[in-house]
Amino acid sequence: MPMKTDPLFGIHAKALTLRAQRAGILASNIANADTPHYKARDLDFRAALAAVEGRAVTLRRTDARHLPAPDLLPTAVALRYRVPVQPSPDGNTVDPHVERAAFADNALRYRASLQFLGGRIRTLLTAIRGQ
Repeated sequence: MPMKTDPLFGIHAKALTLRAQRAGILASNIANADTPHYKARDLDFRAALAAVEGRAVTLRRTDARHLPAPDLLPTAVALRYRVPVQPSPDGNTVDPHVERAAFADNALRYRASLQFLGGRIRTLLTAIRGQ
């Protein structure tokens, strides 16, 4: 029987996956800073985490003629276009300074979750060994 990680590790196990996905999105923005008509995107972390936990707002059909909503991944639900402060003339909305700051903040929060999980694992190992 597989062990459920939620009671042991809390929200941090899910947060690590979402932080890694956000890092990829931000890296893609940075890499496409000079691509004409590229639109910067970002992950609404709170919405994605709520979707992973099952607390997300879902679409409801109010009429039988409405099309059913597709099954979306939590990141697809929370993926948003970034509103540019000053878009470039070629239509690119990437601001390298904003993207680097968001990437650094995301990396810091990823590291904090890793440290929390590492501490939790060390505590569990100490309890198992009886030290």
